[in-house]
Amino acid sequence: MFGKLFGRGGERPAGAGPYALPVPRKKNGMYTLRALGDTRVLALVEAADAGEWEAVKEALAPFDLGRDHHVLGELAELDGVEEWIGRAVEEDKEHRAEALLISGARHVVWGWEARTSARAVDVSREQWQVFHERLRVAEEQLFEAAELRPEWVAPWRRLLTSGRGMSLGDAVNETRFDAALRREPLDLEIHLERLSQLQPRWGGEQGQALAFAREAFARAPEGHRLGCVIAMAHIEDWVESDDGDCLETPEIQAELREAADRSILHPAYTWRPGWQHDFNMFAMALSLAGESHTVRRVFLTLDGACTSWPWTYFAEPEKQFARRQRRA
Repeated sequence: MFGKLFGRGGERPAGAGPYALPVPRKKNGMYTLRALGDTRVLALVEAADAGEWEAVKEALAPFDLGRDHHVLGELAELDGVEEWIGRAVEEDKEHRAEALLISGARHVVWGWEARTSARAVDVSREQWQVFHERLRVAEEQLFEAAELRPEWVAPWRRLLTSGRGMSLGDAVNETRFDAALRREPLDLEIHLERLSQLQPRWGGEQGQALAFAREAFARAPEGHRLGCVIAMAHIEDWVESDDGDCLETPEIQAELREAADRSILHPAYTWRPGWQHDFNMFAMALSLAGESHTVRRVFLTLDGACTSWPWTYFAEPEKQFARRQRRA
């Protein structure tokens, strides 16, 4: 049944709509999701990769860049965008806000690329300098984008990330989070950013992030993707813990099952480009918890589609996805 519903052997996944990219040939039963699995997003990425601003604007037409974090993320993660987007910022007055948002988001990611994922004590002085220089550019551009388009939530999500990187303190980060909430009270990505800020490794207290996640999800209607904040809260607890089996409790398994049933597995769940990211969060959390029922449903729905996040917490992300998918 799940094979027919969600696509096997090159079929398009159900719920992804007429723009779904065909499922590519799999290796070890999995493949890495490309361009959110959407033909329109692929056209956008290809235009950005070629540095063609006019084509980028045309490809952006179906999307609300100020609210669609996944689409913006595809541009922010693309190497080379920083080489041409500055010209669009300076020359295209009509679409300056969009260009600023793309450039600011790219500079946040580009800054983290310079810093790397190493522990702070292992980051060189030169890396810190480049990191902060790029984040300062990002902050300036994102604030201007937010001023030009005050209804947008996307600049505030990226400002939460840059604020964490620049160690601006919880008062600043909480103010930015509140600004984002005023625009999109149930936005998943801003809650995930705040969740990261509340982790002990970023200055939070033990248990604070999970309490925040539970309170946030309690406000969400049935079928809302905000349930993913529960999955990520438990994943983050696993990252912080010295015990690799810390999630394998009946209570955590039950909470994750309920969160999945009330969000991504609920009939009211909205399928959109990049839905695989939501399912990957639950796939990792449920597998870490040793849950054996719901995790199978989640992996069957994914049908091998692996997103880099949150599996990058493992040294070999794709192997972990494939191994846990087989076990499910």
